[in-house]
Amino acid sequence: MPDAIRPTKRQLELLDFIGAFIAQHGYSPSYREIMVGCHYTSVATVALHVNNLIARGHLVKRGRSARSLEVTDAKVIAPHPSTEVTQSQAKWLVVLIDNRFTIAESQPSITQQQLDELYVLVGSLKVLGLQDAATSFMPRLKNLHEHLV
Repeated sequence: MPDAIRPTKRQLELLDFIGAFIAQHGYSPSYREIMVGCHYTSVATVALHVNNLIARGHLVKRGRSARSLEVTDAKVIAPHPSTEVTQSQAKWLVVLIDNRFTIAESQPSITQQQLDELYVLVGSLKVLGLQDAATSFMPRLKNLHEHLV
């Protein structure tokens, strides 16, 4: 099973249409049928999307005959940036969040939106694997919660 890049939303709609058409009719749709079914404005647009899906490994075109498209069982690999945080990035992030807390704590009261933003920032530390840093901010969050307007 080959690896493929995750399809875009529009490409996924096209794949779903082709798959449903094949399931219903027993053969693949023509480019003109895809154009009408997916509300494209030209056959050239269909050809562009089909070629991209072939290049990404989601479709296979069998030979040069018409109605020869097949949806593959390609394993999708999602390209995503690394979420590993370097020590200097972690330090920068903790200082940034600490500054936000200091600003909030210097005010006589805090709004729900400000508190929510601080919860999101602390939550981001957890998501990034910085559990100890997130835990260190919890008492400050609790204290700010008591000063909520």
